[in-house]
Amino acid sequence: MALDPLVQRLMKLDTCAVSDAMDRLGVSGAVLGLRPQWQCPRIAGRAVTVKLVKRTGNETSVRHLGTAAIMAGNPGDVIVVQNRDVEGAAGWGGILSNAAKVKGIAGVIVDGPARDIDESRDIGFPVYARSATPQTARNRIVEESFNEPITVGNGITVAPGDVVLADWSGVLFLPAAKAEEIIAAAEDIAGREALMTKDVLAGKAVTEVMGINYETMLHPGRK
Repeated sequence: MALDPLVQRLMKLDTCAVSDAMDRLGVSGAVLGLRPQWQCPRIAGRAVTVKLVKRTGNETSVRHLGTAAIMAGNPGDVIVVQNRDVEGAAGWGGILSNAAKVKGIAGVIVDGPARDIDESRDIGFPVYARSATPQTARNRIVEESFNEPITVGNGITVAPGDVVLADWSGVLFLPAAKAEEIIAAAEDIAGREALMTKDVLAGKAVTEVMGINYETMLHPGRK
């Protein structure tokens, strides 16, 4: 399968430039508190979503959580898990990481706890999550749906096919309909920042570089 050209462009950017672009365009998509759970590389891809909810009775899942999303995912996709209902119950684990790596999934983002982080690290599978936990999901949470819109962070909706970028500065979700525009703006910002850095390294005063260029970078039509 050919690599998604938007994802290829996004991988050349960091979340800071993309966040600035989203600010410029008035698009929300940053979720605070999601962190790499080991020395994860940057990941980007199309979202495959999973919604987990608290087990309230004797209900049982028809499958293990996350497995359908892995099977539905394509190489380069990122699995995004809504897992905020039970503190301490893992929404992802080591066997899932192994299966996702075999499938070519780029990584997982869990809005909630994940476990088996050592195992994920050892196989080189990126896990971004709100926290780590040893506690199993068994008898605590169940999968309500996959590849349906979910809500992460402070009310950010993530739909299947939205574009995800995560690095050590944070996690961003780009609505699919706006992704091209956001990435183009971020490329412009990254290019301007590179020139500003070049000026600083050449000895130009940072007050001059930042004072003149920063507002222009974020708001190119403003004088």
